[in-house]
Amino acid sequence: MASHIDGAGLAKLETLEQAVTLVQRLNTVVERMAQSHRMNQPLAQYRQQIQRAAAPIASLLKPQFGPISDMITNVVLISTRGGSDQQKVRLLRESVAQIRVQLESSESRVRKQHTVDDSAEKLD
Repeated sequence: MASHIDGAGLAKLETLEQAVTLVQRLNTVVERMAQSHRMNQPLAQYRQQIQRAAAPIASLLKPQFGPISDMITNVVLISTRGGSDQQKVRLLRESVAQIRVQLESSESRVRKQHTVDDSAEKLD
């Protein structure tokens, strides 16, 4: 019994793959921010970089994966909040990790929901 993923599933998987690539870029910015914090350097420049990295991800995911898009918008909000830089870096790291987990979970859910058996099509 061979199986494949239908067209809607392939479109969703392509969106998720693009999002994973963009989230890796966002993670890089957050990790550079953490490194700068460890070296007692100013973090103001990273707020704009986080916004620039997060905006395309949020707009890419909004139509099909709204809750994950909201999590990405939350990352922007965390980056613009006042408060301790240490707490901000910790929250950003946790948020990016949660987004990665949700993307992986969504990918496996899409694969499960959109798998079609070839033998069922041949009987029609």
